[in-house]
Amino acid sequence: MNKLLPLLLLPALASAQITVETLPSIEETTLGSALEVPTFDFDTERSAHSDLGTGAILRGLDRITGAVNNFGMFVGETLEFERLEITLEACRYPVGDINADAFALLKIRDIRNEEPSFYGWMFASSPALSALDHPRYDVWVLTCESESASSE
Repeated sequence: MNKLLPLLLLPALASAQITVETLPSIEETTLGSALEVPTFDFDTERSAHSDLGTGAILRGLDRITGAVNNFGMFVGETLEFERLEITLEACRYPVGDINADAFALLKIRDIRNEEPSFYGWMFASSPALSALDHPRYDVWVLTCESESASSE
């Protein structure tokens, strides 16, 4: 009998009335008049919260041999580390404190491939945030270098 109970309720459910209610259009509500597009002043000058370095110190790791190499390079320079071709396009650091952190814009390409393996910003304080994805090599940023910081 328990199995027949749902079957007995089907005619009652089929005869249930469904009501459809129409929603008011946007013009009929006050919401349309309350929304205003904000205005922006694009003529104001924005200051960067970082200074531009002239170079960077990077560290490279060969995961198979365990060899670790530190190398310095200037902005715009390209060098070869094992089978990688590394180009430093920019290096930035927090205003007035070159030792606090470093942000380097790098293009890294395996010399066997046409397309870069990595192109983007690497962060010294968070190397895993934006890292090179290569089966053998690992490269990360240690610090930026600046002519004004080295002359002090």
